[in-house]
Amino acid sequence: MPRAFTPKVVTANALLEGDVVYLTKDDRWTRDLKEAELLTDEAHAELRLIEAERRVSEVVGAYLADMEQGRDGPEPTHFREDFRRTGPSNYFHGKQEERA
Repeated sequence: MPRAFTPKVVTANALLEGDVVYLTKDDRWTRDLKEAELLTDEAHAELRLIEAERRVSEVVGAYLADMEQGRDGPEPTHFREDFRRTGPSNYFHGKQEERA
């Protein structure tokens, strides 16, 4: 039996910086998960992924990541995505340095 579709966002890595990015409803890449478009329709999610995969001059490794609607926007439902949004864990730089 096929698994029921759950909400998702399109995520990838920025081609030049390597940062985790998310696709917004207005077709921008953002580093802020709260701005990401939460996709609740499977066909629309697949279409958005195809569109993102074509943007090879901007991103690499685009895929659909499981999310849920949080108070301030999409929230990860899996540890991997929660970890990806915080940045590397070896030392503070990038997103982590900005928070410190």
